[in-house]
Amino acid sequence: MFKGIASAFRIPELRNKILITLAILLLYRFGAYLPAPGVPFSRMLKAFQEVSAGSGALAVLNLFSGGALSRVSVFSLGIMPYITAQIILQMFQAVIPSLAVLAKEGESGQRKITQYTRYLTVALSFVNAIGYYFLFKSYGIDFSQLVIPEWVVAITIIGVLLTGAIIIMWLGEVITQRGIGNGMSLIIFANILAGLPSALTHSISTSTIGSVTTLITLIVIVAIVPVIIYIERGQRRIPIQYAKRVTGRRIMGGQSTYLPIKVNTAGVVPIIFASALLYMPAQVAVFFPQVDWIQTFANSLSSGWVNWVLSVFLIVFFAYFYTAMVFNPDETSDQLKKAGGFIPGVRPGGATAAHIKNVLDHITLPGALFMAAIAVIPSILFTLTGNTLLQAFGGTSVLILVGVAMDTISQLESQLKMHNYEGLFH
Repeated sequence: MFKGIASAFRIPELRNKILITLAILLLYRFGAYLPAPGVPFSRMLKAFQEVSAGSGALAVLNLFSGGALSRVSVFSLGIMPYITAQIILQMFQAVIPSLAVLAKEGESGQRKITQYTRYLTVALSFVNAIGYYFLFKSYGIDFSQLVIPEWVVAITIIGVLLTGAIIIMWLGEVITQRGIGNGMSLIIFANILAGLPSALTHSISTSTIGSVTTLITLIVIVAIVPVIIYIERGQRRIPIQYAKRVTGRRIMGGQSTYLPIKVNTAGVVPIIFASALLYMPAQVAVFFPQVDWIQTFANSLSSGWVNWVLSVFLIVFFAYFYTAMVFNPDETSDQLKKAGGFIPGVRPGGATAAHIKNVLDHITLPGALFMAAIAVIPSILFTLTGNTLLQAFGGTSVLILVGVAMDTISQLESQLKMHNYEGLFH
């Protein structure tokens, strides 16, 4: 592996992509520690930590922002507005025919959808920034004691948070276009990983058996990683036979191959989408910090049995939904038919599409249930044990970290093979 990384740095194009990715992630982490102007930083940090310690909603929002929310930094909104905008646009593609047609127009259509996503992200970020301002005020911070008028402070804070969200969106797109891996996923990866040291320290110091509990938790996490990789790499291979045909004096075709269908075609997207949807009420609740029933409702969706049941349902739903978007059995059947390929024992055309769809439906369910179990079980254990490591570095976090790491390594390996015909592990 180290030989492969050294080879990657010897290729100028690939080295530049890796360095751009690392530089953007470092810039993002710097922004997560840069306080927004107009907020009494030390008092705000203490007040937020005291409140969020018992609030599942705020704790999770802080986790996905990489701790930026608790520091009231310029990147407090994190990547969640962008993810929410993507969810809304993808859901609309299933109900608005014009968007569905646009998604099938290739690169030009995707550019337009990306533009719509940006506009929606800005709108959502603006609304969230206003809510966060009222959230900051609810902690007892008296902005009227500042020298400048309160309305100037409000405009400054909202403007800085909105600008920070736009910069995050831009940074993620730059990584996707000019770096290695998916920018959105890598930013979430960096956020989760940034909270690991403090989660470990807090987990060890919480009780006399904290170190033992932490050690057992780490062993279980390390043991579950190979299982996650096994499921992520798992495939159902549908045999494909190509008919012989004569082209001039040559006989073409006649060979056998297979159509690989991943057990988890959707990857970590269902986990990210389900988390974003469940914690959307927490984002809405920041507008009403003094309304108890709204806070209770947001916290119930962020933790507890309601969160567990909805997490399982949404992960399974988004697994099927996203798989249907990225894998079209009808198109695959048409491509096989045009190339002279067929599945042995299955008629070409509609019967082939139905067979592929049936296989896809059957293998998506166990993969989705596995992801749901990994995501929910650590949350249940956290409720029973109170170990903060399970909250900050639980199943959802591990799934996202492993999935993003595998996707990034796969892209790096494919780029490496394009230049020297050797992968990362050869």
